[in-house]
Amino acid sequence: MRSIWNGAISFGLVSIPIKLVNATENHSIHFRQIHLADGGRIRYRKVCELDEEEVTGGDIGKAYEDADGTMIPITDEDLAQLPLPTAKTIEIVAFVPADQIDPLQMDAAYYLSANGVPAAKPYTLLREALKRSNKVAVAKYALRGRERLGMLRVVDDVIAMHGLLWPDEIRAPQGVAPEGDVTVRDAELDLADALMDTLGEVDMDSLHDDYREAVEELIAAKASGESVRPAESGDAGGGKVIDLIAALENSVQAAKKSRGEEGAGAEDEDDGDIADVHPIKKTSGKTSGKSAGKTSGKSSAQTTKKSTHRTPTGKTVSRSGSSTTKKSAPKSTGGKKSTSTTKKTTGSGGSGGGSGGRTTAKKTATKTAAKKQTSSSGGTAAKKTASSRKRASA
Repeated sequence: MRSIWNGAISFGLVSIPIKLVNATENHSIHFRQIHLADGGRIRYRKVCELDEEEVTGGDIGKAYEDADGTMIPITDEDLAQLPLPTAKTIEIVAFVPADQIDPLQMDAAYYLSANGVPAAKPYTLLREALKRSNKVAVAKYALRGRERLGMLRVVDDVIAMHGLLWPDEIRAPQGVAPEGDVTVRDAELDLADALMDTLGEVDMDSLHDDYREAVEELIAAKASGESVRPAESGDAGGGKVIDLIAALENSVQAAKKSRGEEGAGAEDEDDGDIADVHPIKKTSGKTSGKSAGKTSGKSSAQTTKKSTHRTPTGKTVSRSGSSTTKKSAPKSTGGKKSTSTTKKTTGSGGSGGGSGGRTTAKKTATKTAAKKQTSSSGGTAAKKTASSRKRASA
């Protein structure tokens, strides 16, 4: 690579001869201006305003235009006499953590190459020191007639330098943020997180300029005389966003489809990215909770109704035998009657089983009453016999 500047890195009392090489290149396609009538190229000529004559590069100097329009000539000799210690030196002034450099200050990037064999040892020393400290070097240097600020860091086994804007060249972001108080709901943040997780990470080396490739294909087609087909206009999804929740959900699904997850629909509850926030679709959590409660309650009531059987006496008996519900049972007037009623309502089985249960309960109640009466009668007779024996013995 061709160097654009030769100088040295000043590292305390250590001087490292280096060459400055551009680390980036511009791949943009440039167009020329032409005359539409005949295709001739349009060129700009440098003409003096006073005599309207075209001048060459050797006849052109530089000047500073004052506020009133007066031109103040400045020669290269004038600039060379200025005290500029960084004219041929990249002077390191400090070592700081990388996170102290505001990315807004980043400008052009360069590679620093060791210039000659003697520069290899101090160059390697500075590189390894930067690696071990996990810091970057802040430096001053002069390039193209002005002093600049730079940051030195290690890229692979090379020292790279990023040109930095001076702090006073960074504008304050006043009047840029949205005005007024804007509230973002947790549901919206959850969907935004789900979208971020779905998009995931990307290999930066896989990114490329699709538009530039399309322009190159267009140029190649026209150069070979082929007909150019208009590109299909895809839906960019622009326009006013009315429902932010719906837009986020659609974005998550679109991202999944673009990654080959075709089966992941909005109703897919197995997907951990959106399952937790899907029930809140287009409503707040409170509203969804109420709706879910009503639906659940209604379903439960319907299930209970289907699993019960109403008897002619007004009692509701469970068909499954697991529960019984009494609605309009008559009041009990005696212990025997109450016992019989309780036994009647404890049937098991279906509708046929319920009738069988009631018949069995009646028979059981009758037998029980007969036993009690027999027991009572027997007890009374025994008492009379014992009393008669006592009188006879007396």
